[in-house]
Amino acid sequence: MNILVTNDDGVYAPGLAALAAQMRHLGDVFIAAPTTEQSGVGHSITYLTPLVSREILRDDRHWAWAVDGSPADCVKLAISQLCPVRPDLVVSGINNGLNAGINVLYSGTVAAAIEGAFFGVRSIAVSLEYDPHADFDAAAVVARNVIGGILRNDKHQGSLFNINIPTVATAEPAAVKVVPMGLEQYGSTYEKRQDPGGRDYYWATWTPPNDLRPDGTDVTELRAGHITVTPLHFDLSRRDLLKQMPKWELKA
Repeated sequence: MNILVTNDDGVYAPGLAALAAQMRHLGDVFIAAPTTEQSGVGHSITYLTPLVSREILRDDRHWAWAVDGSPADCVKLAISQLCPVRPDLVVSGINNGLNAGINVLYSGTVAAAIEGAFFGVRSIAVSLEYDPHADFDAAAVVARNVIGGILRNDKHQGSLFNINIPTVATAEPAAVKVVPMGLEQYGSTYEKRQDPGGRDYYWATWTPPNDLRPDGTDVTELRAGHITVTPLHFDLSRRDLLKQMPKWELKA
């Protein structure tokens, strides 16, 4: 199996190295990741400037491609140009911080996986709860085990999954829950401050919701210390309305 590994924390992030090491138990690994951190860029794509990549060496051997672009750029360029063979799997992470709930819509980590799915390649995003002393090596072992289970059961090319790992799961065994993404709103307020020149500026608080729905979602299960797996798709069409709207007889 040929595996493309990427992330949004940058090519030198410890989570990327840990994930790549564990993915080598599953197949041949190629790495293409942003030169610098790209957290929160979503599914942005570079169109108006050249997309530069350079080779990263370790022990005088090729280790990765560093791409001066977004996570989605990395996957698009790697599949189209950089990888010597087409990957069978794209794995994005390990992100330093959870990508649960509506964070999925902002996440560069998840966007990289979506880009892989665009190409018809099975793709998986992996994120770990933020901790200044995060154990990415342990999280990578968890990710390898969960991904291995997905590969044994999912036979559809182009399928898309989002894995989130709570900190507790790197220290002791944790249950894996297959759940939908939560829809509670994060970070709806800003803190107003002033710079030394007296000009106002605003800092996003990005606090998680306190009032959670009782139904099991990735957000609630992560709070309970469980690993979460969410199958995703990128088709945003409202298919229920597609069936109704012809009756509206809309006219220009």
